[in-house]
Amino acid sequence: MDSVDLNVLRSVLEWRRAGQRVVLYSVVQTWGTAPRAPGAMLALREDGVVIGSVSGGCVEDDLIARLHDGRIPADGPPVQLITYGITREEAARFGLPCGGTLRLTEERVGDPAWLDELLRRCEAHEIVARSLDIVTGEVVLQPANKADALSFDGKTLRAIYGPRWRLLLIGAGQLSRYVAEMARLLDFEVLICDPRTEFVYGWEEQHGRFVSGMPDEAVLSIQTDERTAIVALTHDPRLDDMALLTALDSKAFYVGALGSRVNSLKRRDNLAQLGLSEEAIERLHGPIGLHIGSHTPAEIALSLLAEIVAIKNGIELKQKKPLQEAV
Repeated sequence: MDSVDLNVLRSVLEWRRAGQRVVLYSVVQTWGTAPRAPGAMLALREDGVVIGSVSGGCVEDDLIARLHDGRIPADGPPVQLITYGITREEAARFGLPCGGTLRLTEERVGDPAWLDELLRRCEAHEIVARSLDIVTGEVVLQPANKADALSFDGKTLRAIYGPRWRLLLIGAGQLSRYVAEMARLLDFEVLICDPRTEFVYGWEEQHGRFVSGMPDEAVLSIQTDERTAIVALTHDPRLDDMALLTALDSKAFYVGALGSRVNSLKRRDNLAQLGLSEEAIERLHGPIGLHIGSHTPAEIALSLLAEIVAIKNGIELKQKKPLQEAV
């Protein structure tokens, strides 16, 4: 889940607590070339204010019109199904790609208790499944895992919600600044650890949150989970290897360290001598990033984040050779 989705839910909770009526729309099915994937959400307040998107702007105007022209009766069912783009004429009318079709749930939000609980569990870095009964509107929250996906059988919508993806950077040097800026554009929560006070100057809060302590302490203190990536960028083995020893035994989905192929091999030897298992060492990405001929800090940051996003999205890294073959 990204910050946009979390903001939709936070807004719904705020509006309901203020006593305002709210309708929550969720994309549950798509056919053809649909502009938004299942799970996308939009909240519509009783005065027509909206947050979020279910079509990238194609059908939002019609959803607002439904509110004003009485197609959302106050005494109607708690949940309705709406489909856009069934015919070519409708696709053209609503600005959908040719052949694209969206099916949405139109859900009147009642008791906001489930929203409060869901957001609290996401903030605690839990992954949560929300089951919505289409007939009764009843909501049930259950634990979920990263392999779960949205499902809809016509009677029950089971949507998956979770915390934002996080990126912990070890080192606050120049490269880290480029990585942090790009990562935030990709909606990662950026964390930085660097016990060297000389490198802290010039960092602004909007670029990331500093985690105090030594690198290994930082990895532990943030409660590293399956939605966390950790990259060591100091070029100082006393700091980088300290972080890696802890990170490679954690649940982080990506652990990498800056360095050449030769230095990456040396680092693996050092980690083995320090007692790290071969299985853990094999998780280490180094040299980091996809091969794009990068030389400048910005290009290196781009190649690194391309690799992290690919792994996050379950894409096989065909571009990279095994380290021993690449030397």
